[in-house]
Amino acid sequence: MLLALSAAAVGSCRAPAAASEPGQPFPHAQLARFAAQVAHRDGLNRRAVLKVLLHARAQPKIIDQISRPAESVLEWWQYRQIFLTDQRIAAGVDFWEDHRDALERVSAEDGVPPQYIVAILGAETYYGRITGSYRVLDALSTLAFDYPPRARYFRRELAQFLVLSHREKLDPLAVKGSYAGAMGPLQFMPSAYMRYAIDGNDDGQRDLFTDWDDIFASVARYLQQCGWQWGGPVVADVRIEPGATFRIDPSNLRLDETIDGLNAEGVRVDSDVPGNTPVVLLLAEQQDGPTYRVGFNNFHALTRYNHSALYAMAVDELARAITLRLTPPTPIAPAATPTAKSAGDAGRAKRSAR
Repeated sequence: MLLALSAAAVGSCRAPAAASEPGQPFPHAQLARFAAQVAHRDGLNRRAVLKVLLHARAQPKIIDQISRPAESVLEWWQYRQIFLTDQRIAAGVDFWEDHRDALERVSAEDGVPPQYIVAILGAETYYGRITGSYRVLDALSTLAFDYPPRARYFRRELAQFLVLSHREKLDPLAVKGSYAGAMGPLQFMPSAYMRYAIDGNDDGQRDLFTDWDDIFASVARYLQQCGWQWGGPVVADVRIEPGATFRIDPSNLRLDETIDGLNAEGVRVDSDVPGNTPVVLLLAEQQDGPTYRVGFNNFHALTRYNHSALYAMAVDELARAITLRLTPPTPIAPAATPTAKSAGDAGRAKRSAR
């Protein structure tokens, strides 16, 4: 555990030119500079921070994994096959049934439908079953000190992990997660844990590892604060007319088109939303050629969880598939549709009153 709080002198840290050997500690001087920086900025005890960091071990395999994420090497039809399996859909139905009361309570408070909470958990960790086997300390240290392209980001996450371990009384040498340092069923990075974790059942803890009340409330809060709109659409199919003049950037996630604008380019959207509704045009590559869709504001909120159009499309399809198999079926959109602001305000008011 990290111990007493104190301030210390600030220093600088530089990423080494070459990756450390597997299982080896990082240079003492480098860790000492980083510990001093964290202690000064975040009010932790410098010696306690350094004591933890000296246990970190390099994992070069992580560099290989982060350099080839599935979202960057797979077409949509290949990516979809990973998540839209009968087993994962059936497991999602069982998971929803097991936690129906808690999911519906959180949905009513924050305006995020249960199926999307369940689908995120299904996509991230198979409903909490596969949460990662790397020590988070090792993963974040490897990327902070041996991965120059994103070293600054992962140094911040490593610092946040040390602060989180202290505040939430976690053992920083025991916490495990993904190769990128994401933790628990939600695969929150440390900074997301610090910012969005909620005590969903008033037990005085924010446990995003084993407490489903906290987990459900936290993912709903994340989406709601990323702009999720209660009852709003997520994805819609489109029809491409002969002679269509549209252009598409498959990497774009911005809502930089409108329904009317796409119609003028020969892209007909299968939705009855107003013509000035902002959307993003999406490529959904199939085995026999390209198909297209549009994503709405709630699609954009899903991409804030994972910055990938493929991921957000998979979550949407998984949510719909799970919903259709429920007994009795639950509608995709809530029957009552208060505004996103009123739903979120209601949820916050209930929590502040607890």
